[in-house]
Amino acid sequence: MNRRIKVAFLGIMIGTNLFAFEKVGVTSFQFLKVIPDARSTAMGEAYTSIANGADGLYWNPAAMMRSHALSINISQVDYIFDTKHFGTSISYTFNRFALGFTFSGVDYGEIEVTDVNHLGFLPDGTYNPGVTGETIQPGAFVVGVGGAQRLTNKFTYGINMKYVQEDMEVAQKSLLMWDMGILFETGFRTVTLSATIRNFGPQVEYFDYSYPLPQTMNIGISSYLIGDNSPLLLKNDLLKLLVAFDLVQPRDYDQQYNIGLEYTFRNIMILRAGYKINYDTEGLTLGTGLRLKGLGIDYSYCSYGKYLSAVHRFSLSFNREIFD
Repeated sequence: MNRRIKVAFLGIMIGTNLFAFEKVGVTSFQFLKVIPDARSTAMGEAYTSIANGADGLYWNPAAMMRSHALSINISQVDYIFDTKHFGTSISYTFNRFALGFTFSGVDYGEIEVTDVNHLGFLPDGTYNPGVTGETIQPGAFVVGVGGAQRLTNKFTYGINMKYVQEDMEVAQKSLLMWDMGILFETGFRTVTLSATIRNFGPQVEYFDYSYPLPQTMNIGISSYLIGDNSPLLLKNDLLKLLVAFDLVQPRDYDQQYNIGLEYTFRNIMILRAGYKINYDTEGLTLGTGLRLKGLGIDYSYCSYGKYLSAVHRFSLSFNREIFD
């Protein structure tokens, strides 16, 4: 790496550390950690330096500037414990600015209400474990508006403001939070650096106790090892191999590491793989994708260890080409 890359990377690390926070064991609004997008999760969430267009609203708002005009992402995931997450994001780029909108929601399904006053045997002799016959349907959602600006041909920054609400039936909480990110395209081959802080905001109070948000800082680096435009190793007009790495600083856990690979053939068929290091349950990730005239279809498989079922995600993406 030449001197410019070293200086830029050092600057990103110093800027990100300005948002350093004390580690805690419990954070609120845990659903914010679940990203519905298939491409990013297939690459082990090593994604802050390669996000593009609308999916930048999940990972790095500065990445909205990478889309030429209109970008749309629609994603859905059946998560563990019968919960469902879904998300839609839209961005539009013009000149040196980009604007975006995102909406994400969580469906926890129906939960039976239990009460100790209903414990006991029923007239037919069966035992009632406290079921009252009532059900509740908790949920949560996020609405965000973001903007990005390209300051130079190498440096881009972005900010995303999010309104978040969680309704747990017995209590409902809502507040504003922020995502901030930068991208630095080094000019050395295809090496790109990134730094982000996500879910930055005040603490959430439940029943006289306050819990911080799941704030997360990422520092990322990515580059094409094989490609048609200044790759690190081999120039090839048919094949591309992208490698990415993210160093993750969550507020409620030790430092984590995400590694991702993306192999593309003729800009149509895509294979992806990733690995997440120092996670309790998550590890191997796999995925595939198809690109055809502006339409993208993506799938990811994420292992959650021995005791939890794997998670499958599906995404649809669109860009300007299909509207021309």
